[in-house]
Order: sequence, then structure tokens, then C-alpha cells
Amino acid sequence: MKGKSFYFLMAFATVVALLATTAVTFAAGSRVRVVHASPDAPAVDVLVNGSPAFTNLAFKAVADYAALDAGSYSVAVVPTGATEPQVISATLSLDPDKDYTVVAVGKLADIEPLVLVDNNAAPAAGKAHVRFVHASPDAPAVDIAVKGGPVIFSNVAFKGVGDYTPVDAGSYDLEVRLAGTDTVALDLPGIALADGTVYTVFAMGLAGGEPALTAVLSEDAKPAAASAAASSGGAAPAALPTTGGETNILLVMLATGAALLVIGGAQRLATQKR
Repeated sequence: MKGKSFYFLMAFATVVALLATTAVTFAAGSRVRVVHASPDAPAVDVLVNGSPAFTNLAFKAVADYAALDAGSYSVAVVPTGATEPQVISATLSLDPDKDYTVVAVGKLADIEPLVLVDNNAAPAAGKAHVRFVHASPDAPAVDIAVKGGPVIFSNVAFKGVGDYTPVDAGSYDLEVRLAGTDTVALDLPGIALADGTVYTVFAMGLAGGEPALTAVLSEDAKPAAASAAASSGGAAPAALPTTGGETNILLVMLATGAALLVIGGAQRLATQKR
């Protein structure tokens, strides 16, 4: 009977551990960030399920990624410190193990969310990855090119997104041209792209007004070693409101308790055999 009890505890621990692992897999998280690219909108707060998640984001701000469980969330954008008016109100659906960027685009009267799925996979050695997002509401379609050289992203219109493109790490003088022409709308000198890093270039502002057309370079992902060095001794990663998770904790606790029972049972059997 004692032997049977031992094997029962072993089986119980295995089943509970598998359940815990399965639960963690189903609750795999995502990361999300917000970019303020509306040229005439005030600083804003972003509410997720009614709670502040990102606060006081001014024009051109790119928030850090924050952790969020996969699922559907109510997202509202409001003036900083207020709950109304909701200039953006939308439902955001997040898949597990993905990164997202939500860009507030358009003038305030027509502001809307542009939801991007990010690819922060590590570039090959010696390379950086860069993509381009056209977030200027009155600028025509554009090309992004090396100054006096080849086009990297072609014919990208408002709310358009250029594919992630691998480039040699280094410093580049880039320019924004009217699509299909050599007419330069914006110079981008000295754009430094580091080895193993992922970037997004956002074109923001107005081509025919204020704030003027500008480019915002976002460093989306660094090499693991650089990220670890940057985070050591710093603040804890941001976290948005979560859903679920309690079940996972309970199952892990059960698995731990079952494992302790197994260890205790094994120790008792070993003592009895002596």
C-alpha cells in the first residue's frame, strides 16, 4: 500500500505540473505600446479597461512596451488628467506572444488608432532592422531613400507601413522624397542604426503647417546583452492591467505542494527501508 501511495503521489504531481504548464501556455502574454502622432492633439492619457495605462503622452512621444495578457481590451484616449472626451475609443484584441504598437494618427477632429503588429526578432550579425510608418496626415505618398542614393521604402502613403528591412549597421544620411521623384521633403542626416537593433521611423507633423514635418526614430528592440545592461538597477518593466493569472498561480502552488508531498513520501519510504 505504501508503494502504491508513492506512485499515486508521483502521478498526481505530474498531472498537476502538466496542467500548470498548459495554463501558462494559454495565458502567454503580449506587449503593447502607444505612439502620439496626432499633430494638433494635446497630451493624452491612455485608459485600458478604464484604468490609466500610459499617462501624459505628448506629440511625438513613443511609450515603452508594457506587458499585457492576450485577450480583448477596451482602450480609450483622453486628454491628460481627464476621463472625457474620449478622442479614441476602441477594442484592442491581442494575440499571445506578439508585440503591438498603437499609433494615434490624424488631426484631432479625425484622430484614429493605427494598430501595428511588430516584429522585434533579432537581426543577423552586423545588421539592423528598420521600418517606416507614414503618420503625417497632409503629406503625400513618399519614398525614404539614402541621400543621393537608392530608395529603401517606396510610395508609402498616410497610415502606410514599410516592411522591416535589414540594413548594415552604421550611420546614414536619409531623405524623405515625394514618391517617384527626386524632390526632397525632409532631410534625415546622421541616422545611426546599431548592430542587432530594431527601429521604426515615424514621419509625423504637417507638410503644410505647424508642427512641421519631422521624423521620430524609435529604438524598438536591442540585443539581449544591451537590454540586460540597460535594465540592471533600473525600474521594473511597465505592466498593464491583467486578466486571469490567478488560476495559473493556484496550479503552480498545487504543483509545488504535490512535489513536496512526493519528496516527503520518498523520504519516508527510504527511512522505512533502512
